[in-house]
Amino acid sequence: MLLSRRHAIAASAAALASPSAVFAQSKWPERPVTFVVPYAAGGGADIVARELAHLMTPLFGQSIIVDNKGGAAGGIGTTIVANARPDGYTLLYAVSTNIVLNPHVLKGYKTDTLEDLIPIVQTTDYQYVLAVHPDVPAKTVAELIALAKKDPDKLTFSSSGAGGNNHLAGALFAAATGTKLTHVPYKGTGPALMDVISGIITMNFSSLPPAVGQIKAGKLRALAVTGSKRVSALPDIPTLEEVGIKGATLKGWHGVFAPKGTPVEVIDRVERDVKAALKDPKMKSALDKDGLDFPPEMTRPQFADAVRKEHAFWGPKLKELDIKFE
Repeated sequence: MLLSRRHAIAASAAALASPSAVFAQSKWPERPVTFVVPYAAGGGADIVARELAHLMTPLFGQSIIVDNKGGAAGGIGTTIVANARPDGYTLLYAVSTNIVLNPHVLKGYKTDTLEDLIPIVQTTDYQYVLAVHPDVPAKTVAELIALAKKDPDKLTFSSSGAGGNNHLAGALFAAATGTKLTHVPYKGTGPALMDVISGIITMNFSSLPPAVGQIKAGKLRALAVTGSKRVSALPDIPTLEEVGIKGATLKGWHGVFAPKGTPVEVIDRVERDVKAALKDPKMKSALDKDGLDFPPEMTRPQFADAVRKEHAFWGPKLKELDIKFE
């Protein structure tokens, strides 16, 4: 009888310690929630995450803290969330590259993004803009290519880190145009773009939110966007395909992920409130201003399936392209 009683107490304690039991015992969230953005402040993911956090705070009834953990093209912040306690209080505001590209290109990357993280909801679709310092003597993509071929390796492009999407965009561009460009990695698009604005770096294939305002202010010159269609925020800027560059089209997305093992009740709540915030007119206005699009309506399983398919695509594609990520 005593042994059975002890077993019952132990089982009860174990149940209370599990994330699901914790959720059942309390109204989640009872304290602030953290969105980990795996890049330095000022980049596209950071800008959108902060707007989303602002709109979600009244829905959660708790503050949402945006915590920038830059480095390794987003790999450091992604790993932090994958290893976090699965109680819903630490979530990843991810860029597509963190989930579907990093595992293929970052040496020694130990996070299995398909198994260690739960896809909850996609928040945006977007593309990149090829932007140069205004003093660069190239007002078109053709002139930039000619300049690069005249002085191989002299032109530089910055990125949010080796293996990130804007690194991939530069590598695809160089491969498609037969040019040689020198890559300079940073810990986020924000600082990477600032060194283009200051004239230290020639160009950047930037996500749109941090670049649009600088382009309109004349601090950057936009030459092309990397998607299949022009963006509403920069309607006069052609796509790379429009100017004859094939094989360099690239898009990205943002999404919210949780550590594996997070209770389904918490996942459901986060998905519901993120989708509600996305429908807020203020969010639409913010995305339109920055040239971002809303993703197609997807269920959680559909988003997870799309992530797996994109992950499977990039492994062999990168080998086929033979792009070297230093």
